[in-house]
Parts: sequence; structure tokens; C-alpha cells
Amino acid sequence: MEITTISLLDMYFFAHHGFYEEERKGGNEFFLDVEIRIQKAENYKDDIDKTINYETIYSICKEEMNNTKQLLETVVELILERIQKQWPEALGAKVEIRKLAPQLGGKVKYSAVKMEF
Repeated sequence: MEITTISLLDMYFFAHHGFYEEERKGGNEFFLDVEIRIQKAENYKDDIDKTINYETIYSICKEEMNNTKQLLETVVELILERIQKQWPEALGAKVEIRKLAPQLGGKVKYSAVKMEF
């Protein structure tokens, strides 16, 4: 069985996720990666219905990034749940969110949460 992976990498969002009120109030910069694995179609023939439309992936991510949550784990979990519902034929998916320069009292490039099924 051949596998196709559809990916959107380094999607940029400014959002208000954070455990602390100050984080939610001020917002932060985030990068999001999504990879979805499907069984390769026998013949794509430019038929978008035989693959995963990455416009839909982006739309799901944008909606969830605009829905403020305290934990990045919650955001990632909600995106994965929507992917599973949208594409039940998916063999698996991976979602990673990176929060740039988290306020930890020292210099940190980013914090990250990654989940997959």
C-alpha cells in the first residue's frame, strides 16, 4: 500500500491562547504544522475528491486558532478531532503548534505541543 502525506507547514497565526490572563489579553505568535496520511489513490487524474484539500485543512486550523483556549494541548486536540471527522479515511495525522517566545523569564525560541493518531 502506498501512502500519500498532505502537509501544511509553518502556518502563521496571531492568537490569544494561554493559561494566564496576560497571555490571552496580549496574544502571541504561533506556527502550526499539520500532516495527514492517506492511502494513495489509484489514479488522481486531477480529482481533488481523491485527496485531502489543504484549503480545508487551513480553514479548520484558522477557526480553531481564533477560538481562544488556555492550553495548547486543547487546540491541537480539537484540530485532530476535526481532521478525523472530516476525513475518516485518514490513516493518521500529526499536528504541532509552536508558541514563539513564551514568557518564562528567560530567552526561549518557542514552546511546542505535538499530537498524532
